[in-house]
Amino acid sequence: MAAYTRDWTGAFEGVALAVVRPASAAEVAAVVDACVSSSAPLVPQGGNTGLVGGSVPGATPAVVLSTRGLASLGDVDPIGGQVTVGAGATLEAVQAHARAAGFEVPVDLAARGSATIGGMTATNAGGVHVMRYGTMRRNVAGIEAVTGDGRVLSHLTGLEKDNTGYDLAALLCGSEGTLGVVTAVRLRLVPTAPYRVTALLALPDLSAAVATLARLRAAVDGLEAAEYFVREGLELVRSRFGLAGPFARAHGAYLLVEAAGARDPTDALTPALASASEVEDAAVATGGRRREELWQLRDLHTEAVASVGVPRKFDVTVPVALVPEFVAGACALAEAAGATVHHWGHLGDGNVHFNALGLGPEPETLDGPLLALVAEMGGSISAEHGIGRLKRPWLHLSRSPQEIAVFRAVKAALDPAGILNPEVLLPGV
Repeated sequence: MAAYTRDWTGAFEGVALAVVRPASAAEVAAVVDACVSSSAPLVPQGGNTGLVGGSVPGATPAVVLSTRGLASLGDVDPIGGQVTVGAGATLEAVQAHARAAGFEVPVDLAARGSATIGGMTATNAGGVHVMRYGTMRRNVAGIEAVTGDGRVLSHLTGLEKDNTGYDLAALLCGSEGTLGVVTAVRLRLVPTAPYRVTALLALPDLSAAVATLARLRAAVDGLEAAEYFVREGLELVRSRFGLAGPFARAHGAYLLVEAAGARDPTDALTPALASASEVEDAAVATGGRRREELWQLRDLHTEAVASVGVPRKFDVTVPVALVPEFVAGACALAEAAGATVHHWGHLGDGNVHFNALGLGPEPETLDGPLLALVAEMGGSISAEHGIGRLKRPWLHLSRSPQEIAVFRAVKAALDPAGILNPEVLLPGV
């Protein structure tokens, strides 16, 4: 059962009383009932690709409920542009299923081969297309889930206008398995764009990347992604995976942008880049293979960092204009603590993936100062992956006492026995 008890980063590990793999909502409900009867904690788990310890047992041994047996793929509705899929279906499988019908899943991320739709819903995953399509919450049109007292809630009609009370799908999206076990999701889809262009821009620094992004947003319709990384990260990816450099020389920062639409975005992108004096070099690709090569330079950052150590991961959001200031401050804090830093992120929505390695036996000592810096800048201590166990003590930096009290009340209503992921999200629960 080792694969179910240790998270992807290797930083969090617990003990499983058992691992169960139900294949229907009714079987999930039976598992929940059994756990309630025996007062056993229950940890829902999808692809186990989270980075904050939210999908594995904590200090108390728990039953792990793997949703991988819930992998059904319903028929794509070509008129409504929706599909109902099992919570255990991987993003990659759903993408292939949707593309066969001429559609795309709006949310995309590097862990598509292992991340599950249920896990992405439970953590309100964002990924690389948030600036155009939003997070999972915006793209979930219906949901089926089993609450902590064994009730099966199913609302999968997918109606865009349905003002019949509380939006339970939105509530469960981002709840990190603390309110219910997601068993099926009704997803919104978008038509596959006939034209797509990807450009990797070389820039002197992050401030130049922010300025360039502002220009592109104003000039290019259909801008879907704006990802940043820096020289040190690119060098690590290249050395670990034997990849060629995209340019003749190294640059301080890189901005990977992608646009798609019914018309060729290249016609708008080319003059926009020509007017951006900050851009020192550019590689533009319209073909699938070359586009994938450019995306590899960004997507492989997480694996590259994991290959050199166990990082303390800080996945946070700050206002886009403040990203350079935040990175400078966070690097100063981490380096003062003796850490080596790697960072990259979704510049389009201000999401920075900040990784600190070499913090020693007490890596949590950096948590308070760094997350406080995020709060001071008006940011969020969790942009993706949720609060989990890693950021649980610091929830108060992003949520008021009144909000946390309401969270507890909702938790008590849907999980009265307190069995669902009890060491995740809410402090002291």
